[in-house]
Amino acid sequence: MPDELVIRHCSPTLAGLKTGNMFMCPFSSSDEMRQELSSLNHTLGKKGLRVMPLRYSDDKALVYIYRPERLRNDLRCSAAGNVLRKCGYDCGSPEKCIARLRCRLRECEEFPHEIGLFLGYPPEDVEGFIEKRPCKLTGFWKVYGDPVSAEKKFAQFRKCSKVYYSCWCGGCPLERLAVAENQ
Repeated sequence: MPDELVIRHCSPTLAGLKTGNMFMCPFSSSDEMRQELSSLNHTLGKKGLRVMPLRYSDDKALVYIYRPERLRNDLRCSAAGNVLRKCGYDCGSPEKCIARLRCRLRECEEFPHEIGLFLGYPPEDVEGFIEKRPCKLTGFWKVYGDPVSAEKKFAQFRKCSKVYYSCWCGGCPLERLAVAENQ
């Protein structure tokens, strides 16, 4: 898996600013993809990150890079739990929620709307998207709640992505760019 894909799509998660990111990754064989995911988990696991495929289609995989502890905290929020329960999730553990998300991704042609909760989006914004309310701002996600706070996060994510990509282009390896969980 090219490090460039990870840097371009997951810098805010690598930096510890965001719960998770997802991206499509091409592969030539499923064995090759499994080896690359295993290697990436070995590298990033030391920093409190986890990498997993959520869905395979033809010659691409939807890869999820996330911080398990942040996801656990995000899903403990009662508003997130309410959204997930309405979508048929057993909110007993993040692992069960991820397993259900993988099933939903196989069942649906489009992304299930609750996927934003796995990326660290505010529950009120995910709920607003599901209910098709008018949004107040569009950026990394559609904002239905607090646009001022969201715009600050969007600016932070843009800056992080730009800085990480520049550092990576300058020779800084992925492992050094990933921030440890407790920092």
